[in-house]
Amino acid sequence: MNILLVDDHAVVRQGYASLLRAVLPTMQVREAANGEEALARVQEEIPHLVIMDFGLPGISGLETTRRLRQRLPQLRVLFFSLHDELPLVRQALDAGASGYLTKNADPEVLIEAVRRILAGHAYIEQPLATQLACNPQAHNAQDPRLQSMTQREFEIFVMLAKGTPTRSIAEQLCISAKTVSNHLTLLKSKLSVSSHAELVHLAIDTGIMRVAC
Repeated sequence: MNILLVDDHAVVRQGYASLLRAVLPTMQVREAANGEEALARVQEEIPHLVIMDFGLPGISGLETTRRLRQRLPQLRVLFFSLHDELPLVRQALDAGASGYLTKNADPEVLIEAVRRILAGHAYIEQPLATQLACNPQAHNAQDPRLQSMTQREFEIFVMLAKGTPTRSIAEQLCISAKTVSNHLTLLKSKLSVSSHAELVHLAIDTGIMRVAC
């Protein structure tokens, strides 16, 4: 069996690949740094499982998953992401993912998720599964205001709504602070908001910001 690990941060990707090889020695673990590379590698050899980061440069993890699943409907995909926002989880599942974990999860949880998905089961990290059950309004990933955004705009929107500073957003997404500012200007125009407070209100209205269960 083989696994394709898709993550644009080389140190992170290689670290998790080493973990998987050590704990699952019968598995062949291949790597891809972005969506385009992942699509090419799957053409070379179909993996039994793709472990997919959400925020990839170029083609997003979500769009990469959609394309892979269109080509290979039986392909299993596990999202492994920094993002824990419920609409993002819902989008991943709607795209055909078999599971979703955050990178805050313990290594043992990743291994358990891999084993369960390879065995034909779904796996959502327990806190996320509970939050999905407790926040049905957060399932509304099809809200037209969310659908109007590109994946990169959506990521920045989520971070801004959570109060993440522009510089931190730039560092996390490996883009310049100026690019973040440009995205913010476009977002305000696209979403018809004029202030950060309105942006946060929109995040609450669409279920991006959590409501306690």
